[in-house]
Amino acid sequence: MGDMTTGHAAGLAELRAEFPVLAQSVNGAPLAYLDNAATTQMPLAVLEAVQRFDRHDRANIHRGVHTLSQRATDAFEQARADLLRYVGGGAEHELVFTSGATESLNLVARGLTTAGISDASVRAGDEIIVSALEHHANLVPWQQAARRCGAQLRILRPDAQGRLQVDDLARLLSGRTRVFAVTACANATGERPPYEALLACAAEAGALTVLDAAQAVSHEVPDLSALACDFMAFSSHKMYGPMGSGALAGRRAALERLEPLRYGGDMVSWVGSTEAGFAELPARLEGGTPNVAAAVGMAAAAAYIDRVGRARIDAHLMALRRQAVAGLAAIAGLTVLSPQAQHSAIVSFVAEGVHPHDVGTLLDARGIAVRTGLHCAHPLLEHLGHGPTTRASFALYNTHDEVERLVAGVAHALEVLR
Repeated sequence: MGDMTTGHAAGLAELRAEFPVLAQSVNGAPLAYLDNAATTQMPLAVLEAVQRFDRHDRANIHRGVHTLSQRATDAFEQARADLLRYVGGGAEHELVFTSGATESLNLVARGLTTAGISDASVRAGDEIIVSALEHHANLVPWQQAARRCGAQLRILRPDAQGRLQVDDLARLLSGRTRVFAVTACANATGERPPYEALLACAAEAGALTVLDAAQAVSHEVPDLSALACDFMAFSSHKMYGPMGSGALAGRRAALERLEPLRYGGDMVSWVGSTEAGFAELPARLEGGTPNVAAAVGMAAAAAYIDRVGRARIDAHLMALRRQAVAGLAAIAGLTVLSPQAQHSAIVSFVAEGVHPHDVGTLLDARGIAVRTGLHCAHPLLEHLGHGPTTRASFALYNTHDEVERLVAGVAHALEVLR
């Protein structure tokens, strides 16, 4: 497979042409968009899918007998089926649309621990284990859930290199462990934990397992059918799709244990004056009017990724990261986090005596867009002994020339700032 410029009828230049936002200059220089861990750009195929729906099929779903409503419903349910297949879901799985990975993870954390529900899956005295690699969206909901229901929150900490070890998890697990939550890729460092083995270890101990796949779903896509995974959260805007949309996929039996996060239209089977009955999955967890156009766009993004080729994208991103790590590590006084990570599209670094915001500002002056700060992963960076970092993250449309520009830009910024 190898480089994106080979093995396909269209080379990298043709692929880049499918992303209109990239064809612009920023501060007098060609845009090098290296902030893909925050949000990826959308190709024409996705933009057109969203516009086509809004121009021809826009209507509310499930509630109308007219033609547009039926077409919108069909498009929404087809998007659900396509996305579930994209992440390897089988007959025992279901997919629920949400506003993104954050809502998906909140849905699980609150749905398993809602106070006052006698048959809640997690109760006082139980234990919840969360890895220390997590984005705040897979930590704060569990902090609140533990406080709400009286469970104990335990943290699986990485080693000095930022790596999680299965043996450490095994020592934390107990007969009271009810939930284990972990990321498929640390957004602050690029570390790709052995989540397959970690999930299997937790499941064997009887815990429900939660995977934050937001940083993996655009290339090294987790395969639900091959994982001991009860819940998997991911976002559209990190896989070349629209913002404000995402999904919670998982085992139907596990999803059925969740108390709904939102009550109202379309999630009920009947309503009386003082009580109501809930609909079956997935409607039970999708209260309110969904973002149908975004769901259609999300499915179009998944189809686009498969059209380009997952293995081809993986190889390209790993090559870009290797190049970036080698170039940045050669700069005096600069430390790359998790340099050993292989299956990643993220490179995060700190420079001695220089604030990342200043580095990011000087890179932006050269048309290079990166992310600076704590990346919603404050506990992880504190554990590793770092404050805020500069983070470059790659997508299928990035080039080796852009990596060279990044390295040269960082070297120049350090010269100026020092």
